[in-house]
Amino acid sequence: MNNDFITSVAMAADQIPGPLTVPWPMRGMPNAFQTFSAFPDWRDFVLALRLRDTLPQIITAKYQRALKPHLMVWIDFDLIKVGEMAALATLELALKDRYGHRVKKNKQGELRFADLLRFMVDGDGLTEDKFPMSRRYGGTVVPVLTGKQRPSLADIRNSAAHGDPFDGYPWAGLLEMVRDLIEYAYRDFRP
Repeated sequence: MNNDFITSVAMAADQIPGPLTVPWPMRGMPNAFQTFSAFPDWRDFVLALRLRDTLPQIITAKYQRALKPHLMVWIDFDLIKVGEMAALATLELALKDRYGHRVKKNKQGELRFADLLRFMVDGDGLTEDKFPMSRRYGGTVVPVLTGKQRPSLADIRNSAAHGDPFDGYPWAGLLEMVRDLIEYAYRDFRP
């Protein structure tokens, strides 16, 4: 995401007064709403959710596609669903890259997103203590990854991809969760 894009969004956002309220966790309140009074506050919040630069370029480029609609949420709140879909697609690609050779394929020879998520816990040791979002806000992520809590993250992705991509309310902090999951999967990655 380059500065020209950010500047263009800021110019359009200047025409739309705040505040913007979004479902997003806060310390000790995983089911909270956060309010941003001005676009620069929202811009800084979204840009702070970037991936680190040392990840594979294909992953960071695809993740940028999730950040862009989130930034534009100030202009049109519905774009948050587009950002969520892009974030989940990026997560799936990242998990295939990191774990695809270690996860058993289904009968059709495909890697299932649910199995890749479950592998993060069962095969790669992800726990609440190791997950940054759980440490920041409280709450749990492991049951959402393993399918023990419904809707699971795989359910959310499947619903967005195959059923009702723009129906329903946004998932609180989904972009941040995806960022933390990708960062965890690549924690030992060296370019």
